[in-house]
Amino acid sequence: MAAIPQVSLIGCEKSMPVIGMGTSSYPPADLETAKTAILEAIKAGYRHFDTAFAYGSEKPLGEAIAEALTLGLIKSRDDLFITTKLWCSFAQRDQIVPTCKMSLQNIKLDYVDLYLIHMPLRLSQMIQKTPVDKEIIHPLDVKGVWEGMEECQKLGLTKAIGVSNFSCKKLEEVLSIAKIPPAVNQVEINPAWQQKQLREFCKAKGIHITAYSPLGANNTNWGDNRIIESDVLADIAKARGKTTAQVMFKFRKIGNCKDCCLDNSRKYLCYWCR
Repeated sequence: MAAIPQVSLIGCEKSMPVIGMGTSSYPPADLETAKTAILEAIKAGYRHFDTAFAYGSEKPLGEAIAEALTLGLIKSRDDLFITTKLWCSFAQRDQIVPTCKMSLQNIKLDYVDLYLIHMPLRLSQMIQKTPVDKEIIHPLDVKGVWEGMEECQKLGLTKAIGVSNFSCKKLEEVLSIAKIPPAVNQVEINPAWQQKQLREFCKAKGIHITAYSPLGANNTNWGDNRIIESDVLADIAKARGKTTAQVMFKFRKIGNCKDCCLDNSRKYLCYWCR
């Protein structure tokens, strides 16, 4: 794999590789399968890994990191950029630091590079499946939870803090009380779900946008095949001698394009068509 470009984050001394491996899978992979997949990704050149308590992948990630060190695939833990997330069931002020420490114990690390609030809500129960009952969904105490996130960074449990699935309105709430601003907002972005307003807002505030499900989360109960099986994108890929997935990873806003924009705005052009 060619060297992966990196980006600087607000308040983080370590740069983040712009392409990472997400460790969520549907249906969930068994621990050994997950560990093997992560090891193969390290061999291929991946250095950024995204996990979460809710994914059940923190422990296999930790085991894979330990084995990669033993095998000499990486020189030290510092060669990797590790992201994990605060799950909604622990989204209360007094639970933030203990929950972060629990994730560190799962991954067998002294710190993570990025710790995110997984969703802008609180669940009053642990859940095993989705969708969940409305009765257990509660508003997020933004001030209290963000104070807990800031404490995690001050204690050295994480190098940077951020959010996931936050709207412009929710980000405004965080920014209005934050002593340490969020470094990242991780959200779903792809040509069929471009989130222009959110991306422009984050850019103006210096918040880096990380895209998940860039291929549309095909074969999951929340995604579909509009991206990976798009005839338009397949034609673009064929013309360029690339795969549809490669086109998606190069997707960016650079002007008008009537040929490869999949939403109604007709204001986006993929890398290959510019």
